[in-house]
Amino acid sequence: MAPKRTKSKTPSPDPDGMFSGMVVFLVEKEIWKQKLVQMGATVETRLSKKVTHVFAMNVNVLLQQLDRELLKRFKGSVLIYQWLEDSLRQGEKASENPYLLDVNLEGGSNQDKSFVKESVDRKASSADEQSPQKKFRSSFDNVKVFQADGVVDAEKGAENEKYDSPRSCDSLLLTSSPASLSPKTPSTPSKDSSLAYCPPDLNRNITEIFGKLINIYRALGDDRRSFSYYKAIPVIEKVPFKIESAEQVKDLPGIGKSLQDHIQEIVTTGKLSKLEHFEADEKVRTISLFGEVWGIGPATALKLYDKGHRTLDDLKSEESLTQSQKLGLKYFDDIKTRIPRNEVQEMEQLLQRAGEELLPGVVIVCGGSYRRGKSSCGDMDVVITHPDGKSHKGFLSRYVKRLKDMKFLREDLVFSVHSEQGTNSGVDTYFGLCTYPGQELRRRIDFKVYPRDIHAFGLIAWTGNDVLNRRLRLLAESKGFRLDDTGLFPATRASSGKQARASVSLKFDTEKEVFDFLGFPWLEPHERNL
Repeated sequence: MAPKRTKSKTPSPDPDGMFSGMVVFLVEKEIWKQKLVQMGATVETRLSKKVTHVFAMNVNVLLQQLDRELLKRFKGSVLIYQWLEDSLRQGEKASENPYLLDVNLEGGSNQDKSFVKESVDRKASSADEQSPQKKFRSSFDNVKVFQADGVVDAEKGAENEKYDSPRSCDSLLLTSSPASLSPKTPSTPSKDSSLAYCPPDLNRNITEIFGKLINIYRALGDDRRSFSYYKAIPVIEKVPFKIESAEQVKDLPGIGKSLQDHIQEIVTTGKLSKLEHFEADEKVRTISLFGEVWGIGPATALKLYDKGHRTLDDLKSEESLTQSQKLGLKYFDDIKTRIPRNEVQEMEQLLQRAGEELLPGVVIVCGGSYRRGKSSCGDMDVVITHPDGKSHKGFLSRYVKRLKDMKFLREDLVFSVHSEQGTNSGVDTYFGLCTYPGQELRRRIDFKVYPRDIHAFGLIAWTGNDVLNRRLRLLAESKGFRLDDTGLFPATRASSGKQARASVSLKFDTEKEVFDFLGFPWLEPHERNL
């Protein structure tokens, strides 16, 4: 039984806090109330003459919640919530002008025309996605994810389905007229260095426990439960205050009654009995451990347990392991060590130089959590194409050889070539282990080479995150399409009556065109940590 919930504590205001002197009215997002009060602001429950600042997610939400005549009389600032996030990140109040909501109170169609400033440390942005505005955040909870399906075990000789498998739901999705806010995008993809993803992350005591549960449920083959914790972590990371009661997060998306009870127990006791129960169960503990070895999925982990194996050392004598699984075991600690962002950036530059030497004009982008701006990565996901639509054929074999000659690539895990045969949508794949120059520590690296006409789908899939990929896939299905990393296919009916997909995908030049076609608000890569 979960501990009884305690009443949410009200922090003592800091008279010299960053938001001292502000009198605030919040439209919908009451979760900001505690942080504002703690840092000196006064939060009002209704819009009055005392209010100096109104915060809303976008114009549509603002006008749904507040009377137009009342807004006409308001003399203060109407800002998007991003101003609060950026002010906290900078440690001082940001300029208000870039965050002001342009509200048309004379009737007609209201579109959110405000924008927020680009971070000054952004070094480059993808030309096929470049936008001078950050879009506006809103709720997209009408798209529900029920289970993690489509996960393919590595021991069956297949790749991990990056479109569907949680690897490492936020209500803060961007919305409002992406087509009108972005300039015309070029037809050729370009290299991308994403903005950093820097949430407050004040609740690591909760997210670390949830992360352990993700790995346990994944190892047990319970993808649905694993994914529920996976969805919750980014939501909790972005909470702008230290959670002291589940009551404070009960209205957040993806945080249902069960997770609220978990959070209450963690903040009350500092631990979670469910996790302790799992860790005390020898079978669960062992299967979970084996499932962390690259290439070993739930079915194989259970078989190894049934054979009497209990430790990683036990597995060293197991003859049934494939060569890839043996490599996963040998370099277990290396593979589990996260890669600092600066190292990924330097390795991406190395990969780009080596690629250009072989094939001028080749487009090489490191996706995954690196492209989404995370401070560290579990592995490197590299997506490759060539603008002419044909020179990518045969490139991967030559590229892998060059990188091996450079002592960058060290061991092979998966290598399949389809571009020259025209099979499997012509996508070439390499999974392996590499080393950062001057080190022997093995890092996981994946290459995917896509034909130019389906490159946008591969880039979306291999950038993630998995919550976004699932939402896009479900949205596509609701419109009569099947979406994966090789294209967007009109759904058809097989002779058996079951739904299938057409053999030819729709063609789009850029990721943004895919988003626009599906009717999903455009998200820059660093905004995809949903």
